[in-house]
Amino acid sequence: MDKYIGRLLDNRYEILEVIGTGGMAVVYKARCHRLNRFVAIKILKDDFMEDEEFRRRFHSESQAVAMLSHPNIVSVYDVSTSPSADYIVMELIDGITLKQYMEKKGVLNWKETLHFAIQIGKALEHAHGRGIVHRDIKPHNIMVLKNGSVKVTDFGIARMMSQGNTLTKEALGSVHYISPEQAKGVRVDHRSDIYSLGVVMYEMMSGRPPYDGESPVAIAIKHINGGASMPSLLNPNIPGGLEQIIMKAMENDADKRFKSTTHMLKDMDEFRKSPVMLFDYNVPPTDDVTKLQHVTDPVVQQPPKTTAEKLEQKRGGENANGGNRTTTDRPARRTDAGSRRTTHGRNEKKVDKSANVATIAIIACSLVMVVAIVIFLVVLLSGGATQKPEQVSVPDLVGEVYDEVGDYENFIIRLNERVYNNDFPEGQIISQTPEANDLVDKNTEIYVNVSMGKKVEPVYMPDATNQEEKQIKNVLKNLQMDLWVETVTEFNDEIPEGNIIRTEPEANALLEIRQEVILYVSAGPEIKKDTMRDVVGQTQENAIKILESLELNLEIETEEVFDSNIEAGCVVRTDPKADAPLETGNKVKLYISKGAEMVTMPNVTGIDIDKAIVILINSGFKNYEIDTVKSDQEKDTVVNQSVEKNTEVDVQTNIVLSVSQGPADAPVVTKDVVIDLRGSATAGECHVKIKLGDTEVFNEVVQQGTASVTLKDQSGSGSVFYEVIIGDQDGWIEKVSFDDAQ
Repeated sequence: MDKYIGRLLDNRYEILEVIGTGGMAVVYKARCHRLNRFVAIKILKDDFMEDEEFRRRFHSESQAVAMLSHPNIVSVYDVSTSPSADYIVMELIDGITLKQYMEKKGVLNWKETLHFAIQIGKALEHAHGRGIVHRDIKPHNIMVLKNGSVKVTDFGIARMMSQGNTLTKEALGSVHYISPEQAKGVRVDHRSDIYSLGVVMYEMMSGRPPYDGESPVAIAIKHINGGASMPSLLNPNIPGGLEQIIMKAMENDADKRFKSTTHMLKDMDEFRKSPVMLFDYNVPPTDDVTKLQHVTDPVVQQPPKTTAEKLEQKRGGENANGGNRTTTDRPARRTDAGSRRTTHGRNEKKVDKSANVATIAIIACSLVMVVAIVIFLVVLLSGGATQKPEQVSVPDLVGEVYDEVGDYENFIIRLNERVYNNDFPEGQIISQTPEANDLVDKNTEIYVNVSMGKKVEPVYMPDATNQEEKQIKNVLKNLQMDLWVETVTEFNDEIPEGNIIRTEPEANALLEIRQEVILYVSAGPEIKKDTMRDVVGQTQENAIKILESLELNLEIETEEVFDSNIEAGCVVRTDPKADAPLETGNKVKLYISKGAEMVTMPNVTGIDIDKAIVILINSGFKNYEIDTVKSDQEKDTVVNQSVEKNTEVDVQTNIVLSVSQGPADAPVVTKDVVIDLRGSATAGECHVKIKLGDTEVFNEVVQQGTASVTLKDQSGSGSVFYEVIIGDQDGWIEKVSFDDAQ
């Protein structure tokens, strides 16, 4: 048995069971007795306790992960170091891995793929913003919760970006998702995680990773060499825009991937809003196009466009090269995956275009050389001895996204200020100094003003507590803030199912455009299961305490009943009975004793036995017995009763009535007696007992449909009273006359 099972770490964490094993540690399910909740505890393996390098890596992991706090990252609650155990206490996830999910469902549709990828991307964006690279993104390290949200786990080989890297054993274990730079054993950064996320998306959409081989090393070499087939060859239902995002994330050259997870998330969000769009990832930057135009036509200069004309052109009003993407104005996708405009689609048209550009460039260079020689000779012959600095044309930056511009060749881009603007979206350059096409010296600084978007009044988070999820989502949508709204379900005993428990950010917090909002939605009380306790004989107060200790939020009802055997105020019986299954919210009824029910004994002597029995039953008596005696009184008359009249007795008391069978000289008659079973055997076989006084004269099981039983050769005089008992039911008294032989 595992040595940690049953142990109590730091007098707080009770180790319950093993739930996973990794390269360096074993993960256990445990109960935190201080907060009364279940947690996951990762304990360093004994093999590595003496290895300082492994311990250093283990604690480096714990310190790194402790810096992270995000709904899509498994939370770390506690870290402990001791001579007996090094461990990390983490959030216990109720779900399955993304790998298990894919194995169960097969190829995912694009909506589900995007849903998972965006959440993984947000987790990585949070980690990268704090200088942490996961380095082991794969479906096995992504947990899918029951509500459809995901959490990235196992930062087992996460390290700070500034540290180096080698191709470790752990990395080879994840070789299907390894980045080329990891496979080479060189230093990695956040773009390695972007590559791995692209591979995970590839597998979700195609049903398999992009590379496979006979050994981990063979697969790693394929990652280094690149050339993965387009996923649409495996699944033709992949939208073109999403395929472009996947392949850009999987670029072999890290510089050609998305600059950050933020950029990748932005494109995923753009695609989410317009699933038919395609991205222009291959269109050359605007300044390169401008320089090409100047070389091929050095004399004719186009007049500068007005701001309105520039904006219209950037929005796609004049040519196809003016924007960063295309929408429904162009085909949604092409059946030939190789013809898509991605860095992986090398077709003949691109080759022809490249050849044309090269030819134009050669001719242009020749013209420039001729012009330069002419100018040089003119200057030389005119006796000019002073050489002026070389000047270049200022590029047109208006409408470009400032964060994507970078530094142009021969220029330094500087931010002047950010201002509100109704015409340009947030982040676009709205003006520049010097202006486009001005001739200036090389390395001139260009100062730009950047749009902050339309100026809007401050918008605050509404109070959503105990409001319906659908209603609050509509409220947030109507704010027109383009918010990223996600829901997380939690059990709650007070908030009805489907209503909001709390929100992030909290009520009245200032909201920003495209801010992430998390709605924590009640799933109602947590359904726990147990069994009904035996509380018969317990006082009502103690019985309720015992049931409440089950923490099932039971609905307990009580009802008072008479009972001769249970003390007043104590439980007589329960519904359900002891050991019956229980779960959260069930109803339980306790029947509480009022003590014995007392009734007054009536006087039935001197009256016919049939009338006497009716009087006893109407008085509340449950049990009576008839004893026949020879008497001078009229036959079938009660000559004596076991309890005197007007006595207060328990209704359960057995009343014995002595009944006259006539004078002592009455003749004895022998005959067969037929007892009518009154339909008791119509529903199935039943056990029948018939007694004459204390003597059993019949004791058998009769079959279904038996109407009566016959007692052979019965002797008696006057009236004889037989007691008939059917199974566990109450019986009756059958009066049989022996006055005459029949």
